[in-house]
Amino acid sequence: MKWAVLVGGTGSNLRALLEQSLTVGLVISHRADAGALDIARSHGIAVCTLLPRDYPSRASYGQALRHQLTQAKIDAIALAGFMRWLDGDTVQAWWGKIFNIHPSLLPAFSGLHAVRQALAYGVSWTGVTVHVVDQGEDSGPIVAQIPIAVLPGDSEESLSERIHQVEHRLYAAVLKAFEAGSFYVDGRQVVWNRPVPGLERGNYAVGIDQCH
Repeated sequence: MKWAVLVGGTGSNLRALLEQSLTVGLVISHRADAGALDIARSHGIAVCTLLPRDYPSRASYGQALRHQLTQAKIDAIALAGFMRWLDGDTVQAWWGKIFNIHPSLLPAFSGLHAVRQALAYGVSWTGVTVHVVDQGEDSGPIVAQIPIAVLPGDSEESLSERIHQVEHRLYAAVLKAFEAGSFYVDGRQVVWNRPVPGLERGNYAVGIDQCH
């Protein structure tokens, strides 16, 4: 399966996916200075920068994005710090094959600054969610979740660091499971149909001990 990874930041999740031997054929960024682009180039992966300012509308941006994905013969898409909503035509074209990772237990704390939101709300637990991308804001079907305790004295930086450690393991495990045909999307339900070592059916797809 040939993946495109849509990025916008330093590329830590992209690096983790490559370390788990995910076949990435294209990396697309909405920022020209994203560190993830350098990681992709160092692995010999084709890169493309689509700057929002160059497109007059979400639809035109989506059309350019689909052109790049189609030209590269992309089978599935992973979002990793990509801060653009995908338009409806793009979501429909790859429905059930676009995934995102979010630093909270969705539907709690969707959108930007999820870790900051969790700390401000005073919760005892937050976590990581891998979900299918739909046309809403972090609202697609949930594939897997891991809870993470909020410790006394946690800052946004310290909590984010523990979340990143879990993200890097969980995202790769879920995407590899998808490649293996271990689950599929049926409406809002994610159906697991094949056991995978290290993964178990249900919300908590990877044991906490395996992610630390």
